[in-house]
Amino acid sequence: MSERRGKTTAGPRHRRRRTALTVGIPLALTAAVTTTYGTGLGVFGEGAGQMASAATSASTAAAAPAWAADTADGFASVNSLGQNGTYGGRGGQTVTVKTLADLEKYATAEEPYVIVVAAAITMNPVGKEIKVKSDKTIVGQGTSGQIVGGGFFLGTGVHNVIIRNLTIRDSYQGIWNDKDHDFDAVQMDGAHHVWIDHNDLRHMADGLIDVRKDSTNVTVSWNKFSDNNKTFGIGWTENLVTDITIHHNWFRETEQRNPSTDNAAHAHLYNNYLQDDPGTTIKSSYGNYSRGSTKMVLENSYFQGMNNPVTKDATATIVQRGNTFSGTSGRNESGGTAFDPKSFYGYTLDKAADVPALLTAGTGPRTTIGTAIGTAGVATTKTTTTAATGAAATTLTVAKDGSGQYATVQAAVDAVPANNPSRVVISVKPGTYRETVKVPANKPHVTVQGAGASRKDTVIVFNNAAGTAKPGGGTYGTSGSATVAVEADDFQARNLTINNDFDEARNQGLSGHQAVALRTAADQVLLDGIIVDGDQDTLLLDTAAKDRLGRVYVTNSYVSGNVDFVFGRATAVIDQSVITLKKRWDGTSAGYITAPSTTADRKGILINRSVVNGDVSTGSFFLGRNWHAGGDATLRPQTTVRNSTLSAAVKSTPWSDMGGFSWKNDRFAEYKNTGPGSGAASSDRPQLTDSQASGQEVADWLGTWNPTA
Repeated sequence: MSERRGKTTAGPRHRRRRTALTVGIPLALTAAVTTTYGTGLGVFGEGAGQMASAATSASTAAAAPAWAADTADGFASVNSLGQNGTYGGRGGQTVTVKTLADLEKYATAEEPYVIVVAAAITMNPVGKEIKVKSDKTIVGQGTSGQIVGGGFFLGTGVHNVIIRNLTIRDSYQGIWNDKDHDFDAVQMDGAHHVWIDHNDLRHMADGLIDVRKDSTNVTVSWNKFSDNNKTFGIGWTENLVTDITIHHNWFRETEQRNPSTDNAAHAHLYNNYLQDDPGTTIKSSYGNYSRGSTKMVLENSYFQGMNNPVTKDATATIVQRGNTFSGTSGRNESGGTAFDPKSFYGYTLDKAADVPALLTAGTGPRTTIGTAIGTAGVATTKTTTTAATGAAATTLTVAKDGSGQYATVQAAVDAVPANNPSRVVISVKPGTYRETVKVPANKPHVTVQGAGASRKDTVIVFNNAAGTAKPGGGTYGTSGSATVAVEADDFQARNLTINNDFDEARNQGLSGHQAVALRTAADQVLLDGIIVDGDQDTLLLDTAAKDRLGRVYVTNSYVSGNVDFVFGRATAVIDQSVITLKKRWDGTSAGYITAPSTTADRKGILINRSVVNGDVSTGSFFLGRNWHAGGDATLRPQTTVRNSTLSAAVKSTPWSDMGGFSWKNDRFAEYKNTGPGSGAASSDRPQLTDSQASGQEVADWLGTWNPTA
């Protein structure tokens, strides 16, 4: 790719389809992230969780299994209260527990943990509720993970918790309408960002789930509820705070609160199955109940034999769409206006007619811990086959200490056969690999993956800049300076750091300080769980040619820099990631995040559900500027920043001209950003309308490509 003319390191120069992304996580983030990639990466839990002792009966895993990367959908995925989505203990240590002492030890720890419950653990005393702390995933190992005679309590401020694949049962004390024993399976009092998924909850003394006292950003999905009276209660507050999504749950032989939803700001219920069979001992009193000032949207659910399947208070709202009622009787009510769930998150409805079969087969714990539990709820074992061919993947190992097949990453790439038909995984053991790496166009389906517990453990780094002299004469130029260059389609990078550590301060006499860490010039590039670190021109997202499509999906990642550090003509999404702003070589704060050079018929750069921050001065960074590469007036550069948290470092007029072209003639906009760096619509700060935003979502960028492991 040619150099950008006039580009210097000085100051400024002049209705939709939905694709369910199955990539491991759209990572959730908070705004409190440091710029140094040290232990301050608390949002991911990196480097935490080292308290396990060999003397305990808990065992630890070298790295979290694939299912630990899953994150919540629905309201638990929404960025609010300083927490961007729900990903539990991801990034922390994985421990396997079989005793109450170990379960309580790790669930109540301050550090993030992925806690695998591998036995039936009986609570002592009966009714005990373990006080879970933030940043935890508690997951059953197959069907062996059971909590007997008690459950979990999530108190005020507890957040980012996943409870999954467990059976929680049998705290029942022999009194059906028990007023004395508040023994719940899961109780929340003021918690937020909680995901309860694929559990079997039954036969408790009180509620199976209680979402109380302003708990919010909760998703309850693919659970089996049975043999209970007061099943699922929401509310116990005068405030309209709670946002909750309840989907693909099977309620069978449960009397009341299925659920009862009191004073919820937004309650979205869809694709649930409520079943009351004749001749059984438990008779339903009512199904879905909207109480107080609740606003409820109820879609494509199936009610079989229920009494009073849908009820509402006069002050509450229920909007019904597409539900099926078979053999029901009594109240079936709706009325008022509610809200559009798609203004908060994307989702896909199953047909109501398919719900009984889908949920009887798909709810509750999965048999194998390595089983992927997808949006369809059907268990499918995760394999290492390629999406392109279905053939088994080949794994090549790289290790600096000689314990692998290759000592350098490039040597492993060189060993991949030309035009390889199936995926090759290059597993890179922890260490710092000072080298440049190029994946040529004739080697598709390559994954380069760090084998350490953290993305910081495996580092590929070099220090070429645009003005660095090449051994054979000339200089590298911007694109040639890349530490890692990817020219092959269907490439993936996971769980590692790619860095360009060119020292600008020591090389002021060098002409051309652009120093690329990662360059992509290919289609269907997935960057998941990585760090891309540099200063000027950190991440070059390009295409193989001007007329070629080049789609890139960046998720669960960090990108840092100061000048145009996300740039190029690719159709690129940065989703649920952290963009870290860095000071210049001389300690000053000034810069630009994006410099798109998009062709008129393509989409450019989309920053979605991410965090922009860094240790720089207030009002010192632009969100972007329009790069008309080579002075090409036919280009239409595009950056959209939406549903993201912007620090005060972002300028109040966040877009800038470049190379004599006005940004106002190109495509730059925001939508529903928050934080001190966000701002109201003006001629200098365009904001998308809701209608426009519906055509500028991740699926619009990726088209038919569904990034997957």
